Amino acid sequence: MNPLLQPTLEHLKALVGFDTRNPPRAITTGGIFDYIRAQLPGFDIAVTDHGAGAVSLHAVRGQPRLLFNVHLDTVPDSPAWTASPHELRVTEDRAIGLGACDIKGAAAALLAVANASDGDMAVLFSTDEEANDPRCIAGFLRDFPPLPLGEGTGYEAVIVAEPTKGEAVLAHRGIQSVLMRFAGHAGHASGEQKPSDSALHQAVRWGDAALDFVAAQAHERFGGLTGLRFNIGRIEGGIKANMIAPSAEVRFGMRPLPTMHPDGLLERFRTLAEPAPAHFEETFRGPSLPAGDTATAEARRLAARDLADELEIPVGNAVDFWTEASLFSAAGYTAFVYGPGDIAQAHTADEWVALGQLEHYVQTIYRIVNSGNA
Repeated sequence: MNPLLQPTLEHLKALVGFDTRNPPRAITTGGIFDYIRAQLPGFDIAVTDHGAGAVSLHAVRGQPRLLFNVHLDTVPDSPAWTASPHELRVTEDRAIGLGACDIKGAAAALLAVANASDGDMAVLFSTDEEANDPRCIAGFLRDFPPLPLGEGTGYEAVIVAEPTKGEAVLAHRGIQSVLMRFAGHAGHASGEQKPSDSALHQAVRWGDAALDFVAAQAHERFGGLTGLRFNIGRIEGGIKANMIAPSAEVRFGMRPLPTMHPDGLLERFRTLAEPAPAHFEETFRGPSLPAGDTATAEARRLAARDLADELEIPVGNAVDFWTEASLFSAAGYTAFVYGPGDIAQAHTADEWVALGQLEHYVQTIYRIVNSGNA
């Protein structure tokens, strides 16, 4: 067993013990951040409260070229947990606890490495990744924009921790969420209706057109990803069966490829059917990884691949889930995703991370930091 695994598990036990569920976004600059501060002697530390439970801690030792980023917030636990989600359980092959996989295991490993080595190292901890409101990363990017090569000192690249089974993920989908409202005219349902009379009929016609449009994108490809992921998550409206619905609300989400233009997709969905929705609002957007147009995205993917090869991290397949690595990429950083655990265990009851995954991750980060490559 790698000697760094035991301190990693000790840190993980402490981190899981802090309630950082998001929602309710009740995270402060104390608690888990007091613990982290105490584990980083010799680091210059800046803690920033961005409001609404979004807190970041930027810790730097020396003059590192890489930034390791990891979020500390978790999703809420479900009633299906078989024991307390905030008490770490360690079995022969896994560590079980809320956030152990997504992604406090990586945070614990980074703390273990920080204490076991004296190499240059930088870590950005954040607490709003699960909120669809990335204030921490936005604040960091305002203060630390990427610098052109040769102009001053700064980070060359960012490695974002998420469950990737110990492989570097160079590409993933973007994410967009939309709220639509349709307006109709209340009335008795016995009469003949025009297309614009029922808000629910408008919503259903729009949904049929949307599904056809999505099916037509099946041939689109980028980096091993295919097609447009799409989901109608909620339709609400109407009063009763014999009344024409005066209003309806639809919420949908999509996960485009890096080569799909987000604004163009929004306009296409807004105009799929007549009459157009009375209200159409994008409620969240996360760019794809790598960010940029087709040529820029490919150049950034190749730069990330070169970095992973340099650090001797195996490159894995592109993934469908979204990460904040795309925010760093959109700002101009070389970025990829790398962490212990499997996304299949994230957000589940009795969430767990394999001990073998933790051991390999902490060993790799230690090698990078101790060799001076960080």
